[in-house]
Amino acid sequence: MISQNTINQVFETARLEEVIGDFVQLKKSGSNFKGLSPFTDERSPSFMVSPVKQIWKDFSSGKGGNVVAFLIEHEHFSYPEAIKYLAKKYNIEVEETQQSDEQKVQASERESMYLVSEYAQKYFADILHNNEQGKAIGYSYFKERGFTPETIKKFKLGYALDEWETFTKAALKEGYQLEFLEKTGLTIVKETKQFDRFKGRVLFPIHSMSGRVLGFGGRILSNTNKKAAKYLNSPESEIYHKSKVLYGIYHAKQSIAKEDNCYLVEGYTDVIQMHQAGIQNVVASSGTALTSDQIRLVHRLTQNITVLFDGDAAGMRASLRGVDLILEQGMNVRVCTFPEGEDPDSFAKQNSLADIQTYLQENSKDFIAFKASVLNEESKNEPVKKAETIRDIITSISKIPDVIKRELYIKECARIMDVSEEVLFSTLAQLTNAANREVHKKQLQKQKSFEVVKNAESLKKVDEQYELERKIIQILLLYGTKIDQFDEYYFKENDKGELALEKTVEEATVYQKIYLSLQDDEVEFTNQLFKELYYKLLEKLQQTEEDLKIDQFVNELDVELSSEVTSILMEEERYVLHDWERQNIFVKPKEETIGQLVNATILSLRRFLVSKKITELSKIVSQEESNQDILQDVLDYMSLKKVLSEKLNRVV
Repeated sequence: MISQNTINQVFETARLEEVIGDFVQLKKSGSNFKGLSPFTDERSPSFMVSPVKQIWKDFSSGKGGNVVAFLIEHEHFSYPEAIKYLAKKYNIEVEETQQSDEQKVQASERESMYLVSEYAQKYFADILHNNEQGKAIGYSYFKERGFTPETIKKFKLGYALDEWETFTKAALKEGYQLEFLEKTGLTIVKETKQFDRFKGRVLFPIHSMSGRVLGFGGRILSNTNKKAAKYLNSPESEIYHKSKVLYGIYHAKQSIAKEDNCYLVEGYTDVIQMHQAGIQNVVASSGTALTSDQIRLVHRLTQNITVLFDGDAAGMRASLRGVDLILEQGMNVRVCTFPEGEDPDSFAKQNSLADIQTYLQENSKDFIAFKASVLNEESKNEPVKKAETIRDIITSISKIPDVIKRELYIKECARIMDVSEEVLFSTLAQLTNAANREVHKKQLQKQKSFEVVKNAESLKKVDEQYELERKIIQILLLYGTKIDQFDEYYFKENDKGELALEKTVEEATVYQKIYLSLQDDEVEFTNQLFKELYYKLLEKLQQTEEDLKIDQFVNELDVELSSEVTSILMEEERYVLHDWERQNIFVKPKEETIGQLVNATILSLRRFLVSKKITELSKIVSQEESNQDILQDVLDYMSLKKVLSEKLNRVV
């Protein structure tokens, strides 16, 4: 168990915007930061971070919370893992008691797989550095590739002995279960035997964006088994999904955000060699076809990708399909090829940082210019092939969501290919219309499928009591200790014998006003989450004369309550996402009218409860027509509702 002292120190030190900034490109927006959701596929920012409150809210998925909640949601950390990650980031020493065997058994499957993978990485690295076979074969290979000792340690490279069960036996001896060795793919289990998947290979650990070991890529060094694949990856598992991972993203994320550009290469050694040369904003798809999930991973950090191709043009056309995927995500794409016979690995090894930077700058082309030059070379002067080339380029342009960009690219394509703009715009219209028809067709099918559900949804009414209870919690969170003048209303009979409100003005703190009003009306919260939050807030507010420290309060709550508090608080910030002020729409700060806000909320709750009572009594009256007392109660409540509605400026 991690000591409370360590947990407190982590919360006091960690800065939410810094931690989230490692995973999402954040831009200043007033006193907050905003960015693209890391949980959904979107093009307009709906993700908000409040440095003042130290909470975040993702309006597209509904998720929110504090810094630990983000790591739990995004990286699937357990609570202790999130605390340890933050402690490591901020150089805080973790005080913890020894974990018992029972606690180890209780660890979840995902956590167990992460633990096994972490152990494997350390084991293979130890073999590389300290075992005679590891040093003679594995370490020598990396040295021949030109990797320095610092680089080898930085990327946590390793080596698996060319023996059948050495790693598996070592892991089992350390208490790791065979079940998780098999599920991570580190051990292959047959009916009568088990053996190491990566035997005789140098290993490249594959990290998540936060640095967790997800799996391994292994390169064989021995020539004895000619049937064995040169490269072998960990199989798909609960923690490793090849299509959702980019090799090097952990080491590159800060540089990508800083440079506002990401270089995309093909293999592990390309990434490592470029990194060693000083180009750190580089990642690899690890030999797999580029996927939308991988692109979205980069999109969180930058809008710009530069794809680096080997000098060998073989397969380049197929690779260009990845460019279309990048365009679909609304990103800016440039392409750079190396001289024939060179790749990022060899080029970085043979040139200085200044030379590499100059080459990349001078030879990176816009994707249209690059694609036109490649496809033009193939079509030569054949009209039919040239027409296919033009259609191919227009197809790529049609993927771009931004209309202005599309038009500019059409003009550029017309210039390069020596074709009239009218013809190209006509072709683009055909492609986009066909695509729109397909989308419309799918939407109609979906609409029919959910017609019954949608009709049911439309019949749903707003839960007024839920909204009012939520508003009370929001007021307590934001203004609980504020002192203000409150209008207090007392019911009196006037000269005509009718109920009328008599007003007095009283000074009180917001929480005292709310507590006394609800107590007078004998109102209990119906929503259990709000009820629990209400009493926790009252207890907290009674202990302090200063403003409630939101970040501390959130950190003391469990995950469900902290998520609810975050949702309530960040609703206040939501208008910032829409830049209302830029459109000359100004939101009046509630601090200017706290007394009015509290009074209106309490009066609204009273009016709702009176309406509810009228409905209940009316049902009884309809069943017992002779009950004059109940009928009189209904009339009295209706009179009361009328008075409350007048104070709220509502029509009854």
